[in-house]
Amino acid sequence: MLQRYSASQDMAADPSVPTGAGRSDRPIVAMRDVGKVFANGTIALSGMSLDVRPGEFVSLLGPSGCGKSTALRLVAGLGGASVGRIEWPTSSYTHAGEPEREISFVFQEPTLMPWATVFRNVWLPLRLKGVSRRAATERVMDALRMVGLEKFAEHYPRELSGGMKMRVSIARALVTRPKVMLMDEPFAALDEITRQKLNDDILRLWGDQGWTVIFVTHSVFEAVYLSSRIVVMAARPGRVIADLPNTLSYPRSGDVRTTADFAAASREVSEVLHQSMDVDAHR
Repeated sequence: MLQRYSASQDMAADPSVPTGAGRSDRPIVAMRDVGKVFANGTIALSGMSLDVRPGEFVSLLGPSGCGKSTALRLVAGLGGASVGRIEWPTSSYTHAGEPEREISFVFQEPTLMPWATVFRNVWLPLRLKGVSRRAATERVMDALRMVGLEKFAEHYPRELSGGMKMRVSIARALVTRPKVMLMDEPFAALDEITRQKLNDDILRLWGDQGWTVIFVTHSVFEAVYLSSRIVVMAARPGRVIADLPNTLSYPRSGDVRTTADFAAASREVSEVLHQSMDVDAHR
């Protein structure tokens, strides 16, 4: 079941949050009245405000074109806000005044280098930081073990299935040992069985690694299955219209999808999502 979000909600008292996840009332990242206008005049975001706390699994859900991916890219620093600001209250800052974002980004497509082996694809973020292959080997293999691909280190992307390619992409994100994982519809193109298996893998890794996750999805069922919070965004310009903590307990397995509580939560989110498509008509 879901409940409306209260800023005073105490995560430390919330039994639905895995014990491996960090807990704090202080946001790890916060969007403050963020707006984004593209060069062609398109207003992607307007008044977007959102606090994400350490250890949360937050899904961004909304109609196509509502700015979910834009919001994620702004959090990642892949572009700047037109108005408003993005804060990292718990981060240190560089001499240039930029926050030290300890993040990884998993895109909609695996974006692997086809000419490179699985090992070299996963090594890439460390290599760009000047880490030699010898020094990186243990971390790369650890990341591959986490996604069940340690035996495929010397294979090429063309030799892998779609689900395996996405696992390589996740391993590449894991190898930097991030605090915040940003995921932009990573499983949308996969078949349902593979998608559900990767959902389970992400929940396991989230609990084990203590990540904070911001996850973009179009799927109500995926959002309900994965999330500790579901943020519903309005149609363009994107902004938060509902912030729904998910009280389904962790750990979760596929059996959860057949329960009455899961059905009720999915129905509630679906109703809010439907309302988001008409919200401008009632402003």
